[in-house]
Amino acid sequence: MADCLKNKLVEFSRRKGLFMFVRAQLSAQVATIADFLVSIVLNQGFGIYYVYATLTGSVTGGLVNCAINYKWTFHTEDCGPMYVLFKYILVWLGSIGLNLWGTYLLTEFLTMQQSRLDVAEPTAFILSKIVTSVVVAVCWNYNLHRVFVFRDAQINNRLKNRIKQIKHRHGNKKTS
Repeated sequence: MADCLKNKLVEFSRRKGLFMFVRAQLSAQVATIADFLVSIVLNQGFGIYYVYATLTGSVTGGLVNCAINYKWTFHTEDCGPMYVLFKYILVWLGSIGLNLWGTYLLTEFLTMQQSRLDVAEPTAFILSKIVTSVVVAVCWNYNLHRVFVFRDAQINNRLKNRIKQIKHRHGNKKTS
């Protein structure tokens, strides 16, 4: 029974398509929990300004997400981590900026609407953080991770294999 379950989990970890999407979403959820936990504890527990709390939470969540995606979601063990990390940082900086500014603008908007909405700043911050995080995760992070950050590792492997096939077929003849 345990072996059967283990085999199913291994199979789930290796499949592509919808299974890769589900793994990416699980990874994003773990990273989001880390992000939200750090952001909310810093803001609500320690009284740190919500912009700084959001930045710190985003950094924490990003580190968690990159590690999980590298090893489990996109299976890039065969690709140099520095190459992936460089591209991840580029996308991550955009994500942090979008989360930071989106949370700030939406929180400010909601708190300016207090007479209409009766929303306190702590509640406005948490609502803004949730809405902004979902939009950035779906529209920015997943798509750029899928087509830019981790995709090239698979393309590089295909190219390396193709070059090996050509060399094998034609031998290691040098042309002048």
